[in-house]
Amino acid sequence: MAEQTTFPESTGTPGALPAGPPGGPGPAAEERPDKPDAAVVRDALGVGVAVGLSGFAFGVTSAGSGLSLLQTCVLSLLVFTGASQFALVGALAAGGNPYTAAAGAFFLGIRNAFYGLRLSQLLDLPRAVRPFAAHWVIDESTAVTLPQPTRRAARIGFTVTGLTLYVLWNLTTLVGALGAEALGDTDAWGLDAASPAVFLALLAPMLRSTVERVTAALAVVLALTLLPVLPAGVPVLLSALAAPVVLFLMGRAKGSSAGAGGDQGRGDSGGHGNRESRGADDDREDYGVDEDRRADEDRGNVAERKKRGERSV
Repeated sequence: MAEQTTFPESTGTPGALPAGPPGGPGPAAEERPDKPDAAVVRDALGVGVAVGLSGFAFGVTSAGSGLSLLQTCVLSLLVFTGASQFALVGALAAGGNPYTAAAGAFFLGIRNAFYGLRLSQLLDLPRAVRPFAAHWVIDESTAVTLPQPTRRAARIGFTVTGLTLYVLWNLTTLVGALGAEALGDTDAWGLDAASPAVFLALLAPMLRSTVERVTAALAVVLALTLLPVLPAGVPVLLSALAAPVVLFLMGRAKGSSAGAGGDQGRGDSGGHGNRESRGADDDREDYGVDEDRRADEDRGNVAERKKRGERSV
């Protein structure tokens, strides 16, 4: 896992973990109340058991592609990332070059390194534990760890998910490889659908805003539309274009609303300017009337003084 980021020390007992969310204290702490440990363990076990059963499918597939029992078990023990393992044995079964198959599996597993950058901050594990914990940084453990409200809950979710999935995945891999002939077609058991079903179950609660739901819906439409006309795997990659498309449309919508607001503001400003102009004209007219009135009074005073002078003479 990546180098840890030091969190600010919380007030109170030295070395105590922050009371807020794993990412540090902040406004989110009020919106994400503490979660009971039992609930975290239940969620982690659910994911670990559901995905761990997919090891049957991998064991059967690996044995069918020509790998020995030892090679199959070593893959699960040391690689321990289902997507990369299936990619490797799938390429070998299709007659691909072993080095090319290994390279494809390697690049597919690089995503786990990026997971580790985030999980290292959330978990803040001791240095001695990090190399062992890094082996459990996979899609499922990341999905269970990230939503947890506190560091304690994050550590429990990560540990329970990783341990359950690691043990069960390797056991079912062994059983699948041993009973490959007896098990038959894995598609008939529906094991190939276990992992996608878990990901959908993890993803659904995270789609909270309208933008997220629209993006997910557009990605599904793109994948289903392109599936009949493009090679396998390409529609899934192209469905990622849903995100920039939605962001582009949002930017245009915001720009249009901002432009309309600016025009209204200019209109209000113009009206205000006209009112000020009319007010200035009225003031000038009033000033002119006052000047005329004072001039008339001055002429009247002069005439009256003249009359007084004539009478005195």
